[in-house]
Amino acid sequence: MSGQARVANPVLAEVIRSGRLESWHRGSLVVLGADGAVAVSAGVVDAAMYPRSSNKPMQATAMLGYGLDLADDRLLALAAASHSGEEFHIGGVREILAGAGLGESDLQCPPDLPLDDEAKADLLRVGGKRDRVHMNCSGKHAAMLATCVAAGWPTVSYRDPAHPLQQRIKTTVERLAAEPVTAIGVDGCGAPLMALTLTGLARAFAAIVRSPAGSAELRVADAMRGYPAWMSGSVRYEAALMNAVPGMLMKPGADGVCAFALADGRAAAVKIDDGAQRAVAPVMAALLRVLVAELDVEVDVDTLDEIIHAPVLGGGQPVGEIRPLLA
Repeated sequence: MSGQARVANPVLAEVIRSGRLESWHRGSLVVLGADGAVAVSAGVVDAAMYPRSSNKPMQATAMLGYGLDLADDRLLALAAASHSGEEFHIGGVREILAGAGLGESDLQCPPDLPLDDEAKADLLRVGGKRDRVHMNCSGKHAAMLATCVAAGWPTVSYRDPAHPLQQRIKTTVERLAAEPVTAIGVDGCGAPLMALTLTGLARAFAAIVRSPAGSAELRVADAMRGYPAWMSGSVRYEAALMNAVPGMLMKPGADGVCAFALADGRAAAVKIDDGAQRAVAPVMAALLRVLVAELDVEVDVDTLDEIIHAPVLGGGQPVGEIRPLLA
């Protein structure tokens, strides 16, 4: 955050090309035990940072608590999504909006193209262009609008940090993270962005998965775990990891952030200093490879190993790898 002293965090991943070290990525990580105490940490984990889209499970929890009514859990997963803009994502966003008597023109996220390469090519092929509904945060924005309609709050100003919706989201974020929000920024989608420490982010994920049956928190967790492709995309690493580790809740954010909580209540969060997304998946998969040994569920370790050894390409062929360093 502004004014924060820069600290040389440890190297969490290195990039090997043709047998030589090409570059590396520093960062910080924290792992919480099932009791909520810090079990492992590396780098600075107690300074405020922006979790970006890793905040979305908390935002969705707040919206459920204040009137959001989505009978289909796929749509609830979409409300907490950074979706790829595939056809089913776009149809879901339109369904959320229609259920609230609203349309795409009410969305205040910026116009964008789908994140998914095939979906992007399909859109462009038929003459489509950047629009708000294809922006990866449109599910969250549609849910924010639907919550405002349900609660009787104004929709035009729903992104304002002083809006009743955003004030209640802030309260929920602080409750789940068990720490105050020390700064509010503007996310890439234009919505308010609540700053937390890396430890607070992991604590929030643990609180969500450990919440009692019938709670808004657990319903959000179950929707995201039940429909990982709806909260990400058909070919995204977080969906693959959630399918590989039963009961895990995971949500990445932009600029090198990712957090997860396992079914037993253990949780972790990572921030890559330079914001490189390429380092996140191998680091998280390597961390999971260690932690899942204590889980009493069948884990697809082949998928974990495949993601750990993310290839570096040369001429379209693997010539190296992004190697996580967790020692």
